[in-house]
Amino acid sequence: MPYLEFHQITKRFPGVLALDGVSVAIERGSCHALIGENGAGKSTLGKILVGVYTADSGELRLNGCVIHPATPLVARGLGIAMVHQELAFCPNMTVAENLCLGDLPRNALGWVDRTKLRARAQEMLAAIHADIDPAVLIGSLSTGQEQLVQIAAAVGTGAQVIVMDEPTSSLSAGETRELFRLVRDLKKRGITMIYVSHRMEELFALCDGITVLRDGRHVSTGRVADTTPAKVVAQMIGRELLVQKPRHIDQAPGEVRLQVSNLSHPRKFSEINFQVCSGEIVGLAGLVGAGRSEVAQAILGLDPSATGQVLVRGKLLPPGSINAALAAGVGLVPEDRKRQGLVLGLNCRENTALAALPLLTRLGWVNRSEEQAMVSKFSTRLRVKAPTLETGVGALSGGNQQKIALAKWLARDCSVLMVDEPTRGIDVGAKAEIYQLLDELACEGRAILMISSELPELLGLCTRILVMREGKLVGEVPRADFSEARLMALMSGVAAE
Repeated sequence: MPYLEFHQITKRFPGVLALDGVSVAIERGSCHALIGENGAGKSTLGKILVGVYTADSGELRLNGCVIHPATPLVARGLGIAMVHQELAFCPNMTVAENLCLGDLPRNALGWVDRTKLRARAQEMLAAIHADIDPAVLIGSLSTGQEQLVQIAAAVGTGAQVIVMDEPTSSLSAGETRELFRLVRDLKKRGITMIYVSHRMEELFALCDGITVLRDGRHVSTGRVADTTPAKVVAQMIGRELLVQKPRHIDQAPGEVRLQVSNLSHPRKFSEINFQVCSGEIVGLAGLVGAGRSEVAQAILGLDPSATGQVLVRGKLLPPGSINAALAAGVGLVPEDRKRQGLVLGLNCRENTALAALPLLTRLGWVNRSEEQAMVSKFSTRLRVKAPTLETGVGALSGGNQQKIALAKWLARDCSVLMVDEPTRGIDVGAKAEIYQLLDELACEGRAILMISSELPELLGLCTRILVMREGKLVGEVPRADFSEARLMALMSGVAAE
């Protein structure tokens, strides 16, 4: 008998049928992959299990008994917890306070017992071999450490079922390896895990079973050993995914659009020199902390401490002036779409038009018909899936949010576009669409600087790749010499070039 069962689960949101009669059975002590395109219903299914949402119909069964996790607190009492993609902590509180927030130990007077609090937190961290000081503030930890604290909170409350929602989307390679070790250890202890991810290599390395969802419906469930990545992708998107050589590769680069000379910051990077021509996509590779995102922010004028020269089409931009960069046609799709790329309280139309408002405004008033036409044009081009353009952007899947973040800068008609981790946390179908879009933009003559931690997408899409290490530009690799080994050697400094 399966340990955990979803039986005919259905969930509706305004204008969206998120889950349509989904049934899945999961064995005890296994790691079960849940995969599908953005908006397929993966996270919704997990959140129903942990009490964040309530199903409109259907049953959940745990060890043969029907359960009703109406709230996260009820779910925790049933031994069910979730490690969220968006880290759910209070950053101004300590690790110990966050770990014990739902059940703070108190003394006879009703005050929080700090000694017991720290001891309990230390036990929870030790249970997963996490070397983290419980007295430090959560906000001072790295993303990987925060992820470990979330897992410690789940395991420490006695969870026998843990839902992991995109757990490696913001982790470095080293942090990802540590997470893999921990997942394997939890499996040995008999803990059941539902692993939601878009990264095929992770699913095939870690998981025992796999369930594919598409458009809120169950497509298949089976053993990982009995399928292949290509088969899973075809089930996800309803067709085979054809990988084509980018068209811009065969075109000769045009004029120099972006010239960076001796760009430096006292603590983040130094003496950065490179250029990007029209019609090419130049990659910027490096390990987490190498300074890639900081360089892009300085080019856009977001760093007043940066020194050096940035020229766009031969015109020198005044240092630290974002207005000058925008006027020159520079745009940046940032790494963190939710905090930096979008305004989650606004709708799709408002977010798409945000960067182009100066072009749509007359005497202080926005021309609504022009705005509507422009937003519809780019939403259609990027195939944004939303009930209407008035839908709140926070209600969209990650892939569609990323498309809106891109559409915002396309509407601005940037001639130099910098994209930082453009496919983080989105599915293979949406990735392919964004790759095709970037290729089209390069073919149109735009100059694109692409920052990514995923070497295969840099190798597949770029004309050449610049490599950063510890704040310095340490090499440039032309397409003829592309290889993951060469890039990793430059990024890590382990082997000479």
